Amino acid sequence: MQVLKYPLSTARQPETMSDLFSQTPAAPLAERLRPQSLDEVLGQEHLTGAGKPLAVALASGEPHSMILWGSAGIGKTTLARIVAQGFDAQFLPISAVFSGVKDIREAITQAEMAWQRGRRTILFVDEVHRFNKAQQDAFLPHVESGLITFIGATTENPSFEVNAALLSRAQVYTLKPLKPEALAKLCDKVFRLPENERTRITPEAQQLIIQHADGDARRLLNTLEQITRAARTQNIAEIGSELVAQTLGSQLRRFDKGGEAFYNQISALHKSVRGSHPNAALYWFTRMLDGGADPRYLARRIVRMAWEDIGLADPRAMQIANDAAATYERLGSPEGELALAQAVLYLAAAAKSNAGYTAFNQMRQFVREHGSAVVPVHLCNAPTKLMKELGYGRDYRYAHDEPHAYAAGESYMPDDMDEPDFYQPTDRGLEIKIGEKLAWLRGLDEAAEQGGDGDK
Repeated sequence: MQVLKYPLSTARQPETMSDLFSQTPAAPLAERLRPQSLDEVLGQEHLTGAGKPLAVALASGEPHSMILWGSAGIGKTTLARIVAQGFDAQFLPISAVFSGVKDIREAITQAEMAWQRGRRTILFVDEVHRFNKAQQDAFLPHVESGLITFIGATTENPSFEVNAALLSRAQVYTLKPLKPEALAKLCDKVFRLPENERTRITPEAQQLIIQHADGDARRLLNTLEQITRAARTQNIAEIGSELVAQTLGSQLRRFDKGGEAFYNQISALHKSVRGSHPNAALYWFTRMLDGGADPRYLARRIVRMAWEDIGLADPRAMQIANDAAATYERLGSPEGELALAQAVLYLAAAAKSNAGYTAFNQMRQFVREHGSAVVPVHLCNAPTKLMKELGYGRDYRYAHDEPHAYAAGESYMPDDMDEPDFYQPTDRGLEIKIGEKLAWLRGLDEAAEQGGDGDK
C-alpha cells in the first residue's frame, strides 16, 4: 500500500482537491461566543456570582464532583469547561448517547496517565441520565479514589435518573433558563461582532427572537446566526419583525400581537382546566400545538394537572391522562394529539380537588421541621432472631385480623408525635366517599380510646 507523506519542503505546493477538505470550517456562533470564565457566564449568577458555589469552589483550588441539572442550551457544558480550566485539569468529555463502558475505561486510562504527570482530570459526561446503572457504577471507584472529578450534565431530574450511589458523591447544581434580560445582553454581543457591525435589529424583532429562544441561549444564538446571514444575503441593514417572521415561519405563531410567551399559554391552559372550562382549555391546547409546542411536553403537563387539580376526586382523570400520553407515544403526530385533546376535555369537566396536593406540600414542610424520628418498634419487621428478641414487630396489630380490617386506636406515627391531619377531602366527586370513610374510622378510634365498643 502506498503511504502518502507530507512534503518536507517549505516551498508553496500547488493546491489540490484534498486541500478543499482540509480547511477548518468556521465555528458556529454559539461556539465562538462560548464564555471562557465565570464572569462571562450569563443567567447563572446564583452559581457563578461572588460567594456562590462554583466561584467558591474555584477559589478553593479543590474540585469536587457535581451534576449540572437544567434544560438544553443554558450553559451546562460551558460551566464544566470553565471549571476544568480553573483547576488546570485535563478535560475529558464523553456523551452518554454515543459512549459505553469501553469509552469510560479509555477515559480512566487517560486520567491515570495525567495523574502520573501530576495533573487532575475532570470527566464530563453529557446526558448522564442516559447511562444505565452499570455504566454509572463504572465511575464510582475512580471518583472515590480521587483519580477523576466527575461532572455530569442532565436535562432530567437527577433524583430519578441518576444512581443513588453516584448522586450521593456529587453536588447537584440547578441551572436556570436564561431570563429575557440575559438573552438581551447576548443579543448585544452578537451585534458587536465585526461581521454584524453594519447590521441593526429593531427592539420588536429582538423581542420576538428572545421569546422564541424561551430561555435557551444556544437557540437564541442559532436563530440570530440564521437571521443575520439572511440579512447579509439580502443586503438588509435593519432586521425587523418581518424578516424574523419570514425566517422562522410558523415557529413564531405561538406569539401573537400581544406578545404572549410560551409559559403564559401553558399557564392559561392549566388555569382553564382548573377552572372547569373545557372549551377554553381546548383552545389553549390547540393554540400551543399550532404554535409548534412539543406534544410530549403538553402530555407531561396534562398528567401533572390530573394529579394536582383533580386528584382523588376523580382517579379516572389520572388514568385517562396517562393513557393519552401513552397513545401519543404509540401513534405520534398528528393522530396521537387527539388523545391528548380528549384528556384535556375530560380533566376540565372532572370534579376538582387539590386536597392531596396541599396535604403533600404540608407534609413535606412537617417532615423538614421534625427531623428523622425513629420508627416505633412495633412497626418494624423482624426477619432475624436477634430482631425478634429485641422486640421488633411485637404488639403489632395485623389490620386484617381486626373488625372492619381496621386496628382502632392504633398509632402509626413515631413515638411522642401526633398524627397531623393535613389531608382534608373535599365534598366533590369520589372524595365525598373518602371523607365519609375517614370520619367513620376516626369514630372507631375515639370509641377505642374511650374503652367503648369500636365494632359498631
